[in-house]
Amino acid sequence: MTKVDTRQVSRDSLFLLAQLRVDGGEQSHNVRVRNLSAGGMMAEGDVKVSTGMPISVDLRNIGWVNGAVAWTQDNRFGIAFVDEIDPKRVRNSVKSSGDIESPRFTRTAMPQVDQKDLSKLRNV
Repeated sequence: MTKVDTRQVSRDSLFLLAQLRVDGGEQSHNVRVRNLSAGGMMAEGDVKVSTGMPISVDLRNIGWVNGAVAWTQDNRFGIAFVDEIDPKRVRNSVKSSGDIESPRFTRTAMPQVDQKDLSKLRNV
């Protein structure tokens, strides 16, 4: 990413888990993605990073994305991506490879009841 101020760039607030690799290492760390934009993200986790350090993060539906630490504060840090991503893809549900789909939790609609049948309904 260029050295242009990107604080005005639209970002999505979310809570998502991701895997992170620091400085080309093999060890992965769990981090929480707090917000995400096309050019970067804010992560939270118990990972020791410093400004300028190369980072790779595995984002759902996208895969490994390269970047660098832009800032740090306590256990939160910003990552500027090398190449822009489509943050909407990360929000999409994960598609399985088999016939089984990700569970969908929905509430069934209440059946239509005549007003005179309301007395038959149990009070809760």
